[in-house]
Amino acid sequence: MEPCSCDTFVALPPATVNNRIIFGKNSDRPCDEVQEVVYFPAAVHDNLKEHLKCTYIEIDQVPETYAVVLSRPAWLWGAEMGANEHGVCIGNEAVWGREEVCDEEALLGMDLVRLGLERADTAEKALNVIVDLLEKYGQGGNCSEGKMVFSYHNSFLIADRNEAWVLETAGKYWAAEKVQAKMMTSPGRYCEGYKLLNKHKGNITFETMMEILRDKPSGINMEGEFLTTASMVSILPQDSNVPCIHFLTGTPDPERSVFKPFIFIPNISQLLDTSSPTFEDSVKKKPQFNIKPDRRHLLYQKHQQALEILDNKEEKAKTMLDNMSKLEKELFKEMESILQNKHLDVDKIVNLFPQCTKDEIRIYEPNISS
Repeated sequence: MEPCSCDTFVALPPATVNNRIIFGKNSDRPCDEVQEVVYFPAAVHDNLKEHLKCTYIEIDQVPETYAVVLSRPAWLWGAEMGANEHGVCIGNEAVWGREEVCDEEALLGMDLVRLGLERADTAEKALNVIVDLLEKYGQGGNCSEGKMVFSYHNSFLIADRNEAWVLETAGKYWAAEKVQAKMMTSPGRYCEGYKLLNKHKGNITFETMMEILRDKPSGINMEGEFLTTASMVSILPQDSNVPCIHFLTGTPDPERSVFKPFIFIPNISQLLDTSSPTFEDSVKKKPQFNIKPDRRHLLYQKHQQALEILDNKEEKAKTMLDNMSKLEKELFKEMESILQNKHLDVDKIVNLFPQCTKDEIRIYEPNISS
């Protein structure tokens, strides 16, 4: 079952440049699944008698939740990967073992990703949140929308500005280990990922991590029935005066997608162009819909139309890819300046990710319409 697992990486100093922790993940999911990028602000919950509705079950709410940015399959409540306002990043992996996978509806591993991000301001606290919820509610349920049954245990890579943890689970059993000053990957395609990281040891940057996530010969950038449906790379500076920067694609195939930056500040504009349409109660054991709803958000639609151009029209493809690369390089330069100078243009940052998404769409549209 290893080919169905994702790839999640973390590189710690001294393997990285400028004393930063670099987190990266490819979400490898069914090829027809749409992944959206969404933002939820911090919130205070006064009425704790009201339960929190996750993908399948309801659980106890907590008094306060932190702001989060999530990359998630559009049909569920949780997330494949994401970050919170305190610089905590979490990604999960599908794992199998001797312990039987529970078909009963409980918390999905993806629910636990979001819960850890919403309820913890450090990586270690997030680990404890996940473990406590796992022991109380268990994990289980179909991890795919529709008739295909796809259930698994979960492994989690959890990082913040100072450290990273690997959490392995099977049912309600778990084991955790702190990552000690080395490069670490989850088991899927471990050897190839390690080789690519080790090649740049001492000089790993966020761009290095993106190159690794884009690598197809290694299988890290998956193709086929299961493919890389979205990608994320986060820069977590150890200096708390420097903002964390999170790059997300919101589209399949990172080799032909743009990594767009997101920075947490108050009053962030909603991410409308990467948010999917919503439908009520479509993922229960007896789905409301006989046919899967169309969950494509605007960026996904334009990106998929553009991929057809890339596959069939060589000259247009080159122009489009060049423009995507140019946009990305400009964003990288701008983000590196923020990291070096510790200065944020707040008026620009509130609309940073949405504006980058619109710029990406503008690259696609002339080619799609002509």
